[in-house]
Amino acid sequence: MHTCSIRAVTADDQDFLWETLYLSLYVREGEKPFEREVIHEPHLAKYVEHWGQAGDIGYIAINDQQQPIGAVTARVLPEDNQGYGYIDDVTPELGLAVLDDYRGQGIGTALMEALLTELRQQQIAQVSLSVDPSNPVVRLYKRLGFQEVGTVGTSITMLFVL
Repeated sequence: MHTCSIRAVTADDQDFLWETLYLSLYVREGEKPFEREVIHEPHLAKYVEHWGQAGDIGYIAINDQQQPIGAVTARVLPEDNQGYGYIDDVTPELGLAVLDDYRGQGIGTALMEALLTELRQQQIAQVSLSVDPSNPVVRLYKRLGFQEVGTVGTSITMLFVL
């Protein structure tokens, strides 16, 4: 079991946010991994590009050596540039990724709890996400209280009301 601490995302975390965006792209068993460059295509880059804008909320998990090992982010994407988990123009979409070696140890849960606490403090009504239904992280989202509200392509949209 690894120990970690959770802190807010800073400007210095931009490269790690790109890394976690790539890690968040679920590849089903037996399928070919995505090319790394895919994260810079507009339909994905919008989740990380120009991080630190008004309304952006994010947390980083760091290990004992002060290395980042996971991240959760929430960002509002407007209808004309909506993400895969779009609900409306005020509901932030979240992204979550934990480095492979650290998965299954409660780090994703700790990151999600930090994010949900901050969203509540900011009086944000709800948060959404998009996830492949075969991704094991769905269990975490359901355990935390996210509900399925739709489907976009092969992914499900889930919503958490705060």
